[in-house]
Amino acid sequence: MQYLLGLICLTAICIESGLAISCYECNSALDKRCIGDANNQLSDDLRKPCPEKKDDKPYTLCRKIKQMIDFEVNGLQPDSRVIRTCGWEDSQYKNRCYQRSGFGGRQEVCACDGNNCNGSSFVAASMSLVAGVLVLLKIHNF
Repeated sequence: MQYLLGLICLTAICIESGLAISCYECNSALDKRCIGDANNQLSDDLRKPCPEKKDDKPYTLCRKIKQMIDFEVNGLQPDSRVIRTCGWEDSQYKNRCYQRSGFGGRQEVCACDGNNCNGSSFVAASMSLVAGVLVLLKIHNF
């Protein structure tokens, strides 16, 4: 019976409130709040529900992109910015970061699959996962 109760609790924790994901949506070139404060906290009004689809691809994750222009290229002065946005499935990089570079610039892209997960400086573990582990530990009296 205790096992069944734990399983029900774990299932309830893991069920999302809907299929749509919510992400921070901003660009620090247009809104400096996108960088975050001293504690890397973002304003709640930057949280936006993602549209259902773009070009027949469903939005399933959030992205945080750090772009750096290292020297003047095509009239663009050296600069850096943070872009936070909704994204679609890319299983190769889901819950990971990767870097890309080209002539004069580079970017780091982090993708995560939890609501508003692109607000942190690093892709963090899902709260559902943490809560689920705690429930299981409690059930087994660890």
